[in-house]
Amino acid sequence: MQDILFVVILIISVVFHEVAHGYTADKLGDPTARIAGRLTLNPLVHLDWFGSVILPALLIISGAPFILGWAKPVPFNPHYFKNPRWDAVKVAVAGPLTNIGIAILAVLVLSLASMGPLGTSFLQLTVVMNVALAIFNLLPIPPLDGHHVLFALIPEQYRHIKESLRRYAFPILIAFLFIGLDIIEPVIFGISNFLLSL
Repeated sequence: MQDILFVVILIISVVFHEVAHGYTADKLGDPTARIAGRLTLNPLVHLDWFGSVILPALLIISGAPFILGWAKPVPFNPHYFKNPRWDAVKVAVAGPLTNIGIAILAVLVLSLASMGPLGTSFLQLTVVMNVALAIFNLLPIPPLDGHHVLFALIPEQYRHIKESLRRYAFPILIAFLFIGLDIIEPVIFGISNFLLSL
């Protein structure tokens, strides 16, 4: 049952995450996501085979303490923005902030309503998974959201660093999944436990 809850929460969370990217870009003047049909809550439009299916399944099978994943990145075109460099950052952080918002909403429901065992488990998992998604997506590795923040901070004369990160992004990300999760795990559970203690 818990595995089913993991999958349901993950799908809901990544869909809202991606729609937040597209909605923010649209409000900043870029219609790319809207034209591509990505401003929808239909999960089939957003799911990525590796990030939304294979990786979560592997983490569930391996008994990982939390489940991570991602959806297909929402396309955006910074040429539409008034301030391309920092508006791209706003679009990037909209997804993780939405996940934190979902986690806070779940905490509020837990504190205000009397939930049965299944409802309580669902909401507690919602908190942990959305905090995990927010922290994971803020890592400065392409194509995760954090790389937009990093690239905005790197001066243009060091663009070779950006190109190297783009070129080796996938092996870096895979390596992190094998050796780096232990680094962010205490952060994820520290924030989750703090929110649940409220």
